[in-house]
Amino acid sequence: MNWLQALILGLIQGLTEYLPVSSSGHLAIGQALFGLEDGESNLAFTVLLHVATVLSTVVILWSEIVWLFKDLFKFKWNEGTKYIVNILISMIPVAIVGFFFKDKIEAVFGSGLLIVGIMLIVTASLLTFSYFAKPRQKENISPVHAFIIGIAQACAVMPGLSRSGSTIATGLLLGNKKEKLAQFSFLMVIPPILGEALLDIKDMFEVGFSEAMSGISPLAALVGFLAAFIAGCFACKWMINLVKKGKLIWFAVYCFIIGGIAIICS
Repeated sequence: MNWLQALILGLIQGLTEYLPVSSSGHLAIGQALFGLEDGESNLAFTVLLHVATVLSTVVILWSEIVWLFKDLFKFKWNEGTKYIVNILISMIPVAIVGFFFKDKIEAVFGSGLLIVGIMLIVTASLLTFSYFAKPRQKENISPVHAFIIGIAQACAVMPGLSRSGSTIATGLLLGNKKEKLAQFSFLMVIPPILGEALLDIKDMFEVGFSEAMSGISPLAALVGFLAAFIAGCFACKWMINLVKKGKLIWFAVYCFIIGGIAIICS
């Protein structure tokens, strides 16, 4: 992998992690176009890009994260602790999937573009349903809704099924306020992504860190990381504003087109 490929893949990851178009699906398409084979080096690079996008979330939502920790360390049942409990509840489904079905899911990631294309069309369908559904909006996300949104996040481990698209669309269908959904969707993913990255790093050290990084030059790794981080900051802020304005239907059209192309090319 050269630095230009790393730059393009980093930009793809940073933008698509937050936009409801599936970062895993677009990375798979990008790697296929570049002729990059699946392997430990690709795993190492993917982990690097995910860490970069998590850091971009922390930067953009820093004030909200500080508020949550301030309320947590008051050791009282307040709005911040309720929010944290909802995040923990939302993590239960993805934790179950990660612990019990991790190997099966990783096998799906190497199964070609057909699955990616189908899941992109599923993403398009979810976004379309959420756009036309007009349930009465609820003031706060409840624990039950947090769990259901967590199920949507767990399903989105499939390549091509957008995590942000699935969680935001599910929250909208449940009647939650648009203004709060994007923020919750981006905050709830931080612990699972960091947990998954730590597990992948452990696997990388088991095979040998230098061997895992053998297909990536230090320059390519740095360029990819910075591209994902900068693009992630831009996309995170943009997506929050887009959700507030309710303009997600165009992403449904995009996912449908790209999904169709991926199926044809599979």
